[in-house]
Amino acid sequence: MRTTPVLPITAILTLLIFSLESAQAVTPNPDNQNQGSEAVTADWLVEKIERPVTLTPVPERQELVLENGLIRRTWRLEPNAATVGFDLLTTNTTYLRGVKPEAILTINGKRLTIGGLIGQPDYAYLRPDWIGQLENDPASFQFQRWETGPTQAPFEWAQVRHHAVDAQWPPPGRGVTLLFTPSKQHPELAGLKVEIHYEMYQGIPLIGKWFTLYNGQDQPITLDAFVAEQLAVVEPASHVEVPDRWQLPALHMESDYSFHGDSYWSANETTHWVPDPDYSTQVNYRRVAPVMLESKPPIGPDLLIQPGETFTSFRTFTLLFDSTERERRALAQRRMYRTLAPWVTENPTLMHVLAGDPAVIRNAIDQCAEVGVEMVILSFGSGFNMESEDPAYLDQIKALADYAHAKGIQIGGYSLLASRRINDQVDVIHPETGTTGGAIFGNSPCLCSTWGEEYFRKLKHFIEYTGIDCLEHDGSYPGDLCASTQHADHRGLQDSQWKQWARIREFYQWCRARGVYLNVPDWYFLSGSNKTGMGYREVNWSLPRERQIILARQNIFDGTWEKSPTMGWMFVPLVQYHGGGEAATLEPLSEHLDAYEAHLAQNFGAGVQACYRGPRLYDTEETRKTVEKWVRFYKEYREILDADLIHVRRADGRDLDGMLHVNPTGEPKGLAVIFNPLDQTVEKELVLPLYYTGLDRLASVRIQGGDPNIYVLDRNHNIRLPVRVKPRSMTWCLIN
Repeated sequence: MRTTPVLPITAILTLLIFSLESAQAVTPNPDNQNQGSEAVTADWLVEKIERPVTLTPVPERQELVLENGLIRRTWRLEPNAATVGFDLLTTNTTYLRGVKPEAILTINGKRLTIGGLIGQPDYAYLRPDWIGQLENDPASFQFQRWETGPTQAPFEWAQVRHHAVDAQWPPPGRGVTLLFTPSKQHPELAGLKVEIHYEMYQGIPLIGKWFTLYNGQDQPITLDAFVAEQLAVVEPASHVEVPDRWQLPALHMESDYSFHGDSYWSANETTHWVPDPDYSTQVNYRRVAPVMLESKPPIGPDLLIQPGETFTSFRTFTLLFDSTERERRALAQRRMYRTLAPWVTENPTLMHVLAGDPAVIRNAIDQCAEVGVEMVILSFGSGFNMESEDPAYLDQIKALADYAHAKGIQIGGYSLLASRRINDQVDVIHPETGTTGGAIFGNSPCLCSTWGEEYFRKLKHFIEYTGIDCLEHDGSYPGDLCASTQHADHRGLQDSQWKQWARIREFYQWCRARGVYLNVPDWYFLSGSNKTGMGYREVNWSLPRERQIILARQNIFDGTWEKSPTMGWMFVPLVQYHGGGEAATLEPLSEHLDAYEAHLAQNFGAGVQACYRGPRLYDTEETRKTVEKWVRFYKEYREILDADLIHVRRADGRDLDGMLHVNPTGEPKGLAVIFNPLDQTVEKELVLPLYYTGLDRLASVRIQGGDPNIYVLDRNHNIRLPVRVKPRSMTWCLIN
């Protein structure tokens, strides 16, 4: 077996001196940091980018330029305002091939464009000399002025628990607002005002956008529909025929108007790739290539806006990718979530207590305090009832919360919302059948019924009275439509989705402002939730223990492409769950300590919190020491374990598998966890990709916290690390 030799001290010093000289040679001139149009040369996923976001008027071109050294968005301001440039500066890539309106609103049945310029001779590309020749559409809303300022927090975040040390709220950057009013061709719209808001964020190729519509008339108006963003994007491939699957441009777009599912793939309701009718010279014979990107609600919102009222749209975020490589794109997307929703970096250690007896709950609290677990969640099936208004029950939970707080433990519980039936008067009405049933989870109460209003009132009162710190909100609003015209807070089908989303968003943001931790099995991160399911099949926890362990590692590996470890929970059934009997169950814990420790090791080693569901965390002193060992391991290396994760090898039960945590701005720079699923010891060289640790030439590696060995990185920033992993166990390595 070939190993990378440990270097003599003279060679190490020579390499260190060479590294320092090289670093000095490529350090950018500080005087040039804020010059416009200069791309940042450092890798933003490895080095912290301090360059601020700048907004620059360019009077000679009648343009306005917003940029951060990574991306740039350019608007032409005359004869109307329109986006004429959207560029990734680090690769000198132009994303825009044509000029479109800044937004499209349908008001009182009329489709109205906001800004934009017309007359582009060809939508295959956009030449700079064409821009000055583009004309105003006299029917469009007309640009009046622009305003700028720092980024603004859309809601409050109470920072009451441990989170990433560099998490900032609101994220640093700069905003710009373009103001539009109706054209003279639409005198009936006089008094309306549309503001298009943009925010660009420091150190990430990301821009946000939303609009506000103000009704200054003396009568209500109806906002039937809208397109919040429309981009004529450069196509990534030429398809003469219609393929089975279109290749899409290298960008990611999503909004906070999301629901249903523990991934953005299922929750992304607003991003639509559609054909561009203006693009007549495209190679696709039928001219149906999806080369125009729109952000719009799938239905409605069909909202009545009263005189003097303002409507605010959802927020759309566009992230430009600088690579086709999956890991790098995933790193960029995870950075986006930590930037826009930094509360996702809160990652308390937790236990799901399956008990209703206060004495059993107090014992679980005591055990959590003993081993260092930070949060107790009264699990589903425990009898916990947040809808109760019984004074005696409220006092009982308050007493438990006070007891937990005195022990330094946060406490909360489970509530079921959407995936249940109430009655025919409350449940959502299916638009095709005109009856209840047929919802995403079969049946669901309408959040805009009187029942829905009362449900959220009860939860708020429960939280305020008892002082609980956490809500596990199962079956949260999944996007169900409701065709009822009898419910209190929506008019009919077209406004039902918007109104229900607005109701649950308001509640989650209320919780975020109070510091209430939110476990929500849907994609509500941008609206305030902390964590969703990592992604697993519940009935798999009824399989034999050995199979559960391998499957769980696969679930973590797969679930952390689009989520950071802190964004997804796993599950550990201490007691029987969905069947399986003794072969699937960990209780008695001391009799299955090997399997219990395997769960603890791989969850904490991945930086992932799991729902350890049962009445207790340990049953013997040996079990207690085992739990305490892995909780202590997580807390000792919390900063790196909560950081980004590189996917080294997926578990398959045939060979070593593993993951690598990286944090180029902290210490340690990396922490690798390597698992052996086999019945025999495995000795081999493992290739570790260290590029995203920020290390360039040398790496100091300590296996299991032992003595350091020095390794030289190859040209691909890899090292070949000899490891010896015992049967059915985990080895971990610190990298500096």
